[in-house]
Parts: sequence; structure tokens; C-alpha cells
Amino acid sequence: MATDLLRFATAGSVDDGKSTLIGRLLFDSKTIFADQLESVEKVSKDRGNDYTDLALLTDGLRAEREQGITIDVAYRYFATPKRKFIIADTPGHIQYTRNMVTGASTADVALILVDARKGFIEQSRRHTFLATLLGVPHIVVCVNKMDLVDYDEAVFEKIREDFTDFAARLRVKDLTFIPLSALKGDNVVDRSENMPWFDGSPLLSHLERLHVASDRNLVDVRFPVQYVIRPHQHEHLDYRGYAGTVASGVMKPGDRVVALPSGLETTIASIETADGPVDEAFPPMAVTVRLTDEIDISRGDMIARPNNTPAAVQDIDAQVCWMDETAPLVPGKKYAIKHTTRWARAVVKQINYRVDVNTLHRDEEATALGLNEIGRTQLRVTQPLFVDPYQQNSQTGSFILVDESTNKTVAAGMIGGLPHTV
Repeated sequence: MATDLLRFATAGSVDDGKSTLIGRLLFDSKTIFADQLESVEKVSKDRGNDYTDLALLTDGLRAEREQGITIDVAYRYFATPKRKFIIADTPGHIQYTRNMVTGASTADVALILVDARKGFIEQSRRHTFLATLLGVPHIVVCVNKMDLVDYDEAVFEKIREDFTDFAARLRVKDLTFIPLSALKGDNVVDRSENMPWFDGSPLLSHLERLHVASDRNLVDVRFPVQYVIRPHQHEHLDYRGYAGTVASGVMKPGDRVVALPSGLETTIASIETADGPVDEAFPPMAVTVRLTDEIDISRGDMIARPNNTPAAVQDIDAQVCWMDETAPLVPGKKYAIKHTTRWARAVVKQINYRVDVNTLHRDEEATALGLNEIGRTQLRVTQPLFVDPYQQNSQTGSFILVDESTNKTVAAGMIGGLPHTV
């Protein structure tokens, strides 16, 4: 069986053990090099530790090591015989909300770490809200440091009860709880003998078996055109291909498609990759599509199914995470907007409310969004964008705002507002 890919993001408060957990996954799954382990053992000994600090495997930035915290999003890769994994280790501080939004935006699974000694606290609420806001379909609550509470089942059950009560207010598709000790290795890769009362799977086994393929195709074909290929060689003068990454759906030669914004219909003649022609294309394949008819298609256009097209909108209702530390988001400001491969200009019409990411309270009196704040906004764009609700398609349901004077990305947006709350 071919191995497939699972992306997961870790989130937790400072000292909840995210880096140690990832280090334990890498160590126990035997996916680190001997020289890496020697380096970690040496640094651990230099610090006076009587154990190997596996957190050092992921805290790659020297300044972060000195502070003992993880600031930026660190990506790590490992594989088992059953699956390949990409890990996004995101920071826990509230002032780095934008980093977590970045790290979790492509995740299939969010690992929310909770310190068994502290219980379900405000930061846990924030991380869960952000995961659901970003449409992460699977949430695994890792109740860590169970060794420090004598592996007490009652402690675990209290956290599970509190967490479940909060999650009931959000649109959580799949919620799993695992008691573990990243430091000792309990229930990370191997089942814990210290917690015989837990009959679930260890974390790695759960991640290996989790079915994620169906999470990615909630709408039909969406193929944003990245580049039009027209080789200059004489023998290929009639060649015209449209290159891009499949955002959703499955495309095959012979399928009827429509080009947007023109609305002209045609048929797929062939689909090619760097390795040659293929019989079908699906997310997240990068392909070149050739069509049977000559249609005027350019970068930023989209190929879809004739009877299942995204909405063409110029007024956008979106949840925005503000990322600029120099100036707030205020009504009337103008920005460049990038949606899939399409650029336009946008003006902020109004801010409906700002969300307190810890309590879910909506401040409808808010007149601006500051750094790391999230709010529901109304935008007007200069040309139609072809969008789906973010909860149905994160590619066609998201965008970024760019300050044209500095070329800085100042916001990430999710079309369609908040996840459902009750």
C-alpha cells in the first residue's frame, strides 16, 4: 500500500511540551540521525539535565533554545511504513496568533496540548477556536505530563469533560482525547503500561490510521490557472497548456469544463505532469491541462465544472486575522488582495465585530483590528473573485491582503465568517 501524507499542527501554551512531544515522535519512530541525537545529548548534558531533552530536536533556532520557548513555526518531516508526516510546530503565546494561523492553515489534524496539572485553561480555548476557524477537520487533545499527576484517570476525565463542553459551542468534526507523557513516552508511540484504564490508541497509531482524503474534496473541480505555457520552439507553435495546482475535485481527459470568468465551455484534451501524461489529476497535484478548444485564458482565471462553479463575488464577507504590527485594519483602507492565483485591489468597507479568541465574545463596537486580532469584515474588490466558503474549500475560500506600499502580507482571510457557535 502506498504511503499517503498527513499534515498536523501542534498547539499549546508555553511549557505544555509541544517540542518534547514532537521530539519523542521523531525519536521513538527512529527517524532522527545519530549525529542529531549526539548533539541533543551533549546540549542536554551541558544544561545539567540528567535526561536527553528531546525538545531540542525541534527548537532549531538558537535564540529560541536560549529562551526555552518556540516562537516561529517550525516544520519537521518524518515517515513510518504506513504514512508520511509533515509537522507544523506553532508557538503558544497569544502575541503569535498569526503564526498559529499560518501553521495550522494547511493541517489535516490539530494536536492541542494540555498540561495535566493545569487543566483546560484559556490558551486551550484559544487554540481550539483557531483550529475550528481554520477548518481543521480533526482535533486530538493530548493531555500531557500525566506522569506528574501519577497517571490519575480522574484528572484526564475532568479535562475531557471541560474540553467537550467548550467544543460543543464550535463546529468540531472529530475530537479525540489521549492521555500521555511526552517525556516518558507513555502513549506517544507505544501503549502506556502506567495507564491501563485508557483503551484508546497511542498517538502515532491514531495518526497513522486517521482517514483524511475525504476531507479535501468538499466541492467539485477547482483549478486556478497559475501560468499559461506557450513554448517558443518551432515544432510546438500550436502548444498551449494551463499550469497550476488542483485545489479540489478530480479532472480527467475528456471531461467537460468551463473557464472563468469567460464562461466558455470546452473539453480537457490531456493532463500532464513533469513525469509525463496522467489519466487523472486531484489535489494537491501540480499539472498542466490542455484543452480541445482555443479559449482566452490567463493567469488568475479558473477552470471548473459547467454545472458546479464557484461564486463570482466582489463583495466579500470574511473572517480576517490581522498580521501587521505597524498599523491596524480600519474601514476605508485599501490593499492588494491575492485569492488563489488572482490579484485585485480591495477596500475595507466595515468591521462587523472583533472576536475574543479566548471567550468567543463578539465585540460589535470594534472599529479596528490590531496585531493578532481576528474579526469579521466586509471587503469590496475591484474585479470578481471565484470563491467557495472556507469550510468547504480552504484554497478557494481564503485570501491574503498585501500592503502595496511595503509589499508586506498584512492579513489572512477566510471567506464565510465564523465557524458555527451556539
